[in-house]
Amino acid sequence: MSERVFHWPVRVYWEDTDAGGIVFYANYLKFFERARTEWLRHLGVNQHALRDSTGGMFVVSTSQLNYLRPARLDDMLTVSAELTQISRASMTITQTAQRMDETTGPVTLCVGTIGIAWVNAQTLRPERIPPHVVSVLQDRH
Repeated sequence: MSERVFHWPVRVYWEDTDAGGIVFYANYLKFFERARTEWLRHLGVNQHALRDSTGGMFVVSTSQLNYLRPARLDDMLTVSAELTQISRASMTITQTAQRMDETTGPVTLCVGTIGIAWVNAQTLRPERIPPHVVSVLQDRH
């Protein structure tokens, strides 16, 4: 596994599924959010502390998901996050949710491209990502 790609385990619980025991489509966004948060934490970026110290925060600006196969109740998934683009005020993160199949190996269930913007926490207007955060992110890009 590449160091550029962060992986986070996610178990599918009853609350994540619809009446048929299949993961409800919107819950992939929650899985992806958790993986991005843990990725930043892994890099030493605490979003709460960052907001307090800089007055800014990351927000999702766009999301595009492709659903390829269903995840089901009790599946153990691996959700990834990989920084694929960064600019002065935004970044793009590519994410996947995969299930391990004992016979065929990893099976990709959902692929997402998530746009993240840096905004002033009070006005919600775009601003530049703090230089020290860009440095941390670029070291892993």
